[in-house]
Amino acid sequence: MCLKRTVRASLSVIALLGLAACSVGPDFRSPEVTPPPRSLSMSANDVPSRLTDQRLNPAWWTLLNDPLLTSLEARAAAQNLDLRSAQARIGQSRARLRIAGADLYPTISANASELRERASPNGILKLSGPSSPVSATAANGADPYGTSSLSGSGGAAPYNLWQYGFDASWELDLWGRVRRTRESALATAEATELEAEGVRVSVSAEVARTYLELRGVQSTLGIARKNQDIARASLRLAKHREDEGVATHYDSASAAAQMATVSASIPELERQVSALMNALALLVDEAPHALDDELAKTADVPAPPDSVPVGLPSELAHRRPDILRAEAELHAATADIGAAKANFYPTVSLTGSFGIQALKFSEAGDWSARQFAFGPVLHLPIFEGGRLVGTLALTKARQQEAAIQYQRTVLGAWHEVDDAITAYRSDQLRNMQLSIAVDENRIAFETAKNRYGQGASTFLSVLIAQRDLLASETALSQSQTNVSVSLVKLYKALGGGWDAPEGGSGSYARATIERPVSVRRAAGG
Repeated sequence: MCLKRTVRASLSVIALLGLAACSVGPDFRSPEVTPPPRSLSMSANDVPSRLTDQRLNPAWWTLLNDPLLTSLEARAAAQNLDLRSAQARIGQSRARLRIAGADLYPTISANASELRERASPNGILKLSGPSSPVSATAANGADPYGTSSLSGSGGAAPYNLWQYGFDASWELDLWGRVRRTRESALATAEATELEAEGVRVSVSAEVARTYLELRGVQSTLGIARKNQDIARASLRLAKHREDEGVATHYDSASAAAQMATVSASIPELERQVSALMNALALLVDEAPHALDDELAKTADVPAPPDSVPVGLPSELAHRRPDILRAEAELHAATADIGAAKANFYPTVSLTGSFGIQALKFSEAGDWSARQFAFGPVLHLPIFEGGRLVGTLALTKARQQEAAIQYQRTVLGAWHEVDDAITAYRSDQLRNMQLSIAVDENRIAFETAKNRYGQGASTFLSVLIAQRDLLASETALSQSQTNVSVSLVKLYKALGGGWDAPEGGSGSYARATIERPVSVRRAAGG
């Protein structure tokens, strides 16, 4: 008879485990991403730096061929506080994933206790009839409960109760509630990791942008100081001609005003240089002015290469971490629907306990003192006051919002890349024209200065030519900076700066979720 019960229970468990292969709710599928009908144009041949569809290099800043910039990028990848904070959040998401997956396994606990107990004669014992004082000792004087009752007490004598054992419980995941919950936690952990990669992309772009702007301001400062020397020489020439009686005080006063105007721009440019140096120091987690010695030496703005690899437009959805993150969040919201639907179905848990219970410590090791219980526990929701229906409606609404957010992220990415490509081309075209303007203004200034020295023209022509030359040189310096910064913005829009996975966000989760954060670095970073 006992064997039959055991076989019957085993068959029941096997049947329940077979049902556990079911999972309610929709299965997630990665959305199809179709490039815009009008493909991004990258074939312009009228600019020096042209875009190609070759594979995008994650360490795109190396294309600028500046060792100091490469060093700063490496230090930012290792030390930037925003990036380290994002990586700390990854640890939190992995802990939540472990918590969510714990329900897939049985829970086993051990317990032991030694309690001093006494039943109340006015409690449930009163249901058995009139109570009378019970002696605390047997006829032979022994204490049947291992202890004597307190003096003057009535009812049952207090006693010691020794017990220890094990408890176990396992919920059979018949409808996939636990698996859907873990699936959601896995997708959420993946989204957190992709958020950190998005921070990595932003930090790498910010380091490059700040460095290029610093070099641009330093170049503009050099132009201002050179023009200060030119203005000083013009002032000396004007005063000399005034002393010789061939010019009026107007010329020397105008020259002095021009030199003061040029000199006035220098303190502001020096302030910008200091601020940009400090910004770079903050990006690499250094104190103010810690990088001044490295950055003080003026250098040209790194020029973009002739060929800029940006990959294929169709690969954009697998390169940008914000798109992959939106996909992971949509995955999590979809899995939540399955978990909410599973709450409508009954749950079955296998529970069991085994232990020893004795009134005397000397009997706590006897096998005859054992006690046990095991069997299935069924829970069937009948009336929840609308809680389950409301929870399901909430998860569906969140999934719809996540789907809309995914579409918005993808569409915004296409617009951002298209705008960045257009800006990169237009900045190059503007820079080409400004280069011509500088060459012509330099010729005009030299001509005006020589003619004034020969007395063939007024000093006004010199002032006008010098102002035009200074304005065009400054504009050219800023334009050269804008071209390189546009390249940075383009690579940021393309999601450059991290090792993008092949095959979408799911492959990223499988490849990274169990790896330490410290080993996932962008190439060159």
